[in-house]
Amino acid sequence: MTATLVAKGLAGGYAHRTLFESLDLTVAPGDVVGVVGVNGSGKSTLLSLLAGLAEPQSGTVSLAPADAFVGWLPQEHERIPGETVAGYIARRTGCTQATLEMDAAASALGDLSPTPHPNGLDPADVYSAALERWLASGAADLDERMPVVLADLGLTLGAADATLMTALSGGQAARVGLGALLLSRFDIVLLDEPTNDLDLDGLERLESFVTGLRGGVVLVSHDREFLARCVTRVLELDLAQGANRIFGGGYDSYLEERETTRRHKREHYDEFAEKKADLVGRARTQREWSSQGVRNALKKAPDNDKIRRKASAESSEKQAQKVRQMESRIARLEEVDEPRKEWQLEFTIGSAPRSSSVVSTLSNAVFRQGDFTLGPVSLQVNAGERIGITGPNGAGKSTLLRALLGRQVPDAGLAGLGASVSIGEIDQARAQLDGTRALASSFEELVPDLSTAEVRTLLAKFGLKADHVNRPAADLSPGERTRAGLALLQARGINLLVLDEPTNHLDLAAIEQLEQALESYSGTLLLVTHDRRMLTNVHTDRHWQVENGQVTEA
Repeated sequence: MTATLVAKGLAGGYAHRTLFESLDLTVAPGDVVGVVGVNGSGKSTLLSLLAGLAEPQSGTVSLAPADAFVGWLPQEHERIPGETVAGYIARRTGCTQATLEMDAAASALGDLSPTPHPNGLDPADVYSAALERWLASGAADLDERMPVVLADLGLTLGAADATLMTALSGGQAARVGLGALLLSRFDIVLLDEPTNDLDLDGLERLESFVTGLRGGVVLVSHDREFLARCVTRVLELDLAQGANRIFGGGYDSYLEERETTRRHKREHYDEFAEKKADLVGRARTQREWSSQGVRNALKKAPDNDKIRRKASAESSEKQAQKVRQMESRIARLEEVDEPRKEWQLEFTIGSAPRSSSVVSTLSNAVFRQGDFTLGPVSLQVNAGERIGITGPNGAGKSTLLRALLGRQVPDAGLAGLGASVSIGEIDQARAQLDGTRALASSFEELVPDLSTAEVRTLLAKFGLKADHVNRPAADLSPGERTRAGLALLQARGINLLVLDEPTNHLDLAAIEQLEQALESYSGTLLLVTHDRRMLTNVHTDRHWQVENGQVTEA
């Protein structure tokens, strides 16, 4: 069915803090609304409100028709221990819940006791509605459609009802999540960072799915190319200004209009501030002249010179009148608030003394990881080289990085790490800063040369304040853990920088800052990314393509 979602006067946040308010949004069939804003501006909170999973601080969310099927794809894959691939897909498509509701309705219908339905409804009507929703969810033929879609995505996992989600790699889990989306039958689709961990093929499939939907879509994404290709409108949550605004047109149009709007606001404020400063200065001068005139009159005029005293008094009154007129003009000025500057992640990558001329070598090296084999591969990384690494999920990119960093011993051939190599890393799982210890404590352990105060000051520069640093690292969002990892890169001197999908979970402004930092970084770089704009914006000397356990140089 076609459905429309309407939010009116919506406000959302957590505890006592409001992240956005007075938000109006209509999502009609065919709309693809991209939600942008810095980390912590409330993008995920907004999606949970639209999905009906949380209560707004104020405002309403309504659906027409009221029984429209709304699907929500959260930012993280929620791999529940013991849940199979089939169970995960059934849950994510809404089929599990629809089946439970239908079974309960069928049980109530078959109950011969005279007990009335809790809502006072006829059990037959309840069952009829539950059956319609079950059919609409696609549960009737999900088991037949699932193997076809998973195979088309290149997932050879064996029986989906026997393979556990916790046994999958990040890339495989991302593809299963994409499969769940492709198998869904939602009327309104809410997507939170759907591009995370997807390779180029997965991104193209996701784009085709989103642009081909008849229903409405609201999505949050850090992938600029994905936004440019898919969205029809952009909703900006401006945390600095405490405002929200919808921009018509696509993402690139939004960037241009946003820049124009910000420039006009700044020009408007500068014009106001200049005019006010001029009036205030003139009023001050008039007051000084008036005061000086009175003093001069008292000094020069003898007491019996009435004519001169009268002229001086009239002159002083005229000056005072000019002061009052100037003050009145200042009061009548329409006040213009100064645009508040957005918080920006500005950082540099700490440098260490140069490593040996050869950073890492692999000579006919073979690495086995379960059923997967990388190699034989022969490669050499030289000091100062910048290498971009791409390839499908499961092709061996992460295994290659472990091999180059000396973290996995080859099953055949030789591997060696050069001398004086200082490694800085953002790993795909963001596992470097994780666990139950407070973030500040975990960070201090990795940078023993910094005092507690210096650590907290540095983390605050990366947007991680007191309410972040005292929490267990595992409780932080993926974006917050990524920023903590970037802070670590600044705190420690490195000459080999390894970035494995660094744009995952970062907001758009932070990605741009990372790209700028990479331009000024002079050490060796190994960059694994599927972010198409980052591959274009960041200069690399070499490009390795990893596929089916083999590495080729493009």
